[in-house]
Amino acid sequence: MNRWYGKLLGAFAGAALLRSNPLLGLLIGLLIGHALDRDWFSGPKEDPYRVLGLTEEATDSEIDLAYRRLIAQYHPDRLANAASDLQRQAAARAGEINAAYDRIQALRKRR
Repeated sequence: MNRWYGKLLGAFAGAALLRSNPLLGLLIGLLIGHALDRDWFSGPKEDPYRVLGLTEEATDSEIDLAYRRLIAQYHPDRLANAASDLQRQAAARAGEINAAYDRIQALRKRR
């Protein structure tokens, strides 16, 4: 993701906080803003291919098939008559599957 506003806000904040040396503050602010823009502080992200039970070498049709198979298995509507705890777990798992599929689609568009 190519965001810029973290760098801009960081530069302003750094320059304002280090009034004795605004150039140093600007540089520090830019570095912190860049780190925020690149999600360096968000922690490790789960491999979207692993969520679908695939590797990066999987074809588009294999990805679609795995997605359809898993979402059919964990879709919350499929467990409408189950216990509410199972419904919540299925909804959470379906959310993970959808997020992984969306992430793979975004990664493959960049290629």
